[in-house]
Amino acid sequence: MRFRARKTFRLGPFRATVNQSDRWSFAIKVGPVTHNLTRRTTSIDTPGPGGFHHQHGRRRGGGQR
Repeated sequence: MRFRARKTFRLGPFRATVNQSDRWSFAIKVGPVTHNLTRRTTSIDTPGPGGFHHQHGRRRGGGQR
């Protein structure tokens, strides 16, 4: 597994995360639900391993299925 360094800045429900290559990600967290504004994904925190992730909009770089 690769090590990834990152730092999260929190301001109320707003989260800003910067990683080791200076890329930023922005999210809003309300209760167990997190909506990532950068990747346009929604995730729900569940107890234990795993979780639920949903991608909004169209997929990138693929043909029709």
